[in-house]
Amino acid sequence: MSADEAATPGDEAAHGTRVAPPGTDTAEASTDTPGARTETPEAGPAQPEERVLRLGDVLGRDAGGLVVLLVLFGGLTLASDEFLTGGNLGNLARQVAIFGIIAAGELLVILTAGIDLSVGSVLALTGCVTAELLVHGWPVPAAILVGLLVGTVLGVFNGAMVARAKLPPFIVTLGMLGIARGVVLVITDASTIQPLPPSFSAVANGSVLGVPNLLWIFLIVIALTAFVLRRTVFGRYVYAVGSNPESARLSGVPVTAVLISVYALSGLLAAVGGVLFASRLSAGIPTGGAGYELNAIAACVIGGASLFGAKGGAFGAAAGALIVGTLNNGGNLLAVNAFYLEIIIGGLILAAVFFDQLQARRRASAASP
Repeated sequence: MSADEAATPGDEAAHGTRVAPPGTDTAEASTDTPGARTETPEAGPAQPEERVLRLGDVLGRDAGGLVVLLVLFGGLTLASDEFLTGGNLGNLARQVAIFGIIAAGELLVILTAGIDLSVGSVLALTGCVTAELLVHGWPVPAAILVGLLVGTVLGVFNGAMVARAKLPPFIVTLGMLGIARGVVLVITDASTIQPLPPSFSAVANGSVLGVPNLLWIFLIVIALTAFVLRRTVFGRYVYAVGSNPESARLSGVPVTAVLISVYALSGLLAAVGGVLFASRLSAGIPTGGAGYELNAIAACVIGGASLFGAKGGAFGAAAGALIVGTLNNGGNLLAVNAFYLEIIIGGLILAAVFFDQLQARRRASAASP
């Protein structure tokens, strides 16, 4: 037997040490005398930190646009007695609805880090095609269906050029902007198409429960877009493609199909806007929709969408459309020069992009070690 094994309790006391029995924690054996040992209280379970629920937690990036919209509404209410009247709000709804619908389609493209500059020209072409068919005696439903089909086909073409031919979205849709505008000017000889049937005019100019049809259609489009983006697999695919298309492809996302689909939906919603535009004016206007693509992009960006993709929502785009429309409407009520309004809208776009990039840099610096 070794010397260590032969040590007796007396020897341990003589040397002032205590040998821990097998299985005893060494921290307990490190004390020399009785009473010198201190008990360390065990920590209880960690309590969750209380946190106040904020608007941004519920609505995400859409919250900023909604806050700006509420402030704008409050300011115009104080500045003009006519702003909150039923007649003015009805006009505001009709002004906003058409390019707000286009903004919903534009949002889908922007979420994939693309852009669609052709929506204004597609609006004019589809509206005039529908009007031309009505003038030649086509039934209203059939003429509307053809107009929607034309817009969808043009969107599919844009998507195929981007997804399969690998062309930049800016170049593809800029080319389609010129093509669609040129075609509509050729087929109409740059002339207004009228008169149109009263039943067609009633589509945009009618009302249900005292609310303009245009506003109902706008709300339905926004609600469906929000549902698709938040609650469906396709919506998750759209955000995945916008975040990183190569990673999305390796994860099994059909990137090509998603890209073609979002451009097709953008073309379809531009066609919806074109049909409603022709219905509202009871005429096919070949020069209509000029600048609507910029208003749609402005609505998305002001509403929180990022031009770099994967960030934004339908309610934010709707709020952005309302902000742009409310600025124009309020400017008319207050007799503000329309040129100043363009400056303000441009400044809002720059400010939205600047703060988006500033937040992205802050998040990146916070995540870095």
